[in-house]
Amino acid sequence: MDETFAFRSGQLDRAASLRASDAARQDARARTLIFWRGKLLAGGDGQPVLAELTHPALADSRELPAFIGLTPDGPRFAADLSLWVPHEDAETIGQFTDASNQPHPAFAGASFAEIRGLMTGLSELDGECVATSRALLGWHSAHRYCSNCGAATAVELSGWQRKCPACGTTHFPRTDPVVIMAITRGDNILLGRGPTWPERMYSLLAGFVEPGESIEAAVRREVFEESGIHVGNVRYAASQPWPFPMSLMFGCAGAALDEAITIDPVELADARWVSRADVVRILAGEHPEISAPRRGAIAGSLIASWAAGTLVTP
Repeated sequence: MDETFAFRSGQLDRAASLRASDAARQDARARTLIFWRGKLLAGGDGQPVLAELTHPALADSRELPAFIGLTPDGPRFAADLSLWVPHEDAETIGQFTDASNQPHPAFAGASFAEIRGLMTGLSELDGECVATSRALLGWHSAHRYCSNCGAATAVELSGWQRKCPACGTTHFPRTDPVVIMAITRGDNILLGRGPTWPERMYSLLAGFVEPGESIEAAVRREVFEESGIHVGNVRYAASQPWPFPMSLMFGCAGAALDEAITIDPVELADARWVSRADVVRILAGEHPEISAPRRGAIAGSLIASWAAGTLVTP
C-alpha cells in the first residue's frame, strides 16, 4: 500500500545506551525541540525551531529536556514549556481543528502551531523526532504522580523513566494501540463520521485495542459496535505512530460479512458504504458531500491504496 504518511521514518538513532549518562546533553551540537500544550514551536516556514539546551526560555519547563536520540546533526531533545503563558487567546486549543498560533517573544518569527497542520511539510527524520517528542512529553504530563501510591515521581534515564521516591515503583512511557480499518464489501468501502467532526469529514472506523484483545478481534469488535457490520477475515497492512497523545495506529483491511448499517450515535454521526468511483472523486476533492482525507494520516493512505487496487484485502 501507499506508505507516504507521516511519522514513520525509523531514521532516528534512539541511543538508549546514552540515557543513563549526560554525554548527549554535554554535546555542543545538542538541540531541543520546544512544545507547549502539545503544539510545536515552528518558524514561518513550518520547520521546527531547534534551541540550545541553555536557552533562557527553557526556564518555563518543569523538567529538563528529555533526550530523544541522535541525528546526523547531533543529539535531539524535547522540552515542554508547560509554565509559559501566551498573550494571545488560546481558546481553540484542544478543539478538533486548531488553526491558532501562539508566538513566543524569545523566538522571532516563530510560534506554537498544531502538529497535524505541519506534519506533511516535515522531513522524515524531523517527523519522527516530533512524533517521539510529543508522545513522550504527553506521557510525562499525564504521569507526574505515582499510580501506586500517589506521590510525585521524579524523571530518570533522560526522560525515559519516572521513579517514585516514596514506594520505589518505576514507571515507563506507554503507547496506546489503536486499530484503524478499511472495511470493504465488493466494490465499496465503509466510511464514518464522528459526532464532533467538521461537516463533510469522513474517515475509516477506528478504536482502541482493549486489554487481552488481539488486533484482529479489536477490528471486528469496533466495527460491529460502531456500525453493526460483522467482519470476517482481517489483514494487517501498516502502522503509524500517532502522538495525539501517544497512540500507535495499526492499519488493517477487513472483509464485511453483511451490509446493513446500524450506527452507535455516541460513536458516529453517520456511516455509509462508498463506491470505488466515489472514493476517486473524494480523493480528487470533487465529491459533493465528502471532503478529501487529511494528508499525512494513515487513514488517507489506506483509502487511496484501496481505490488504486494496491491494498491487499482479505
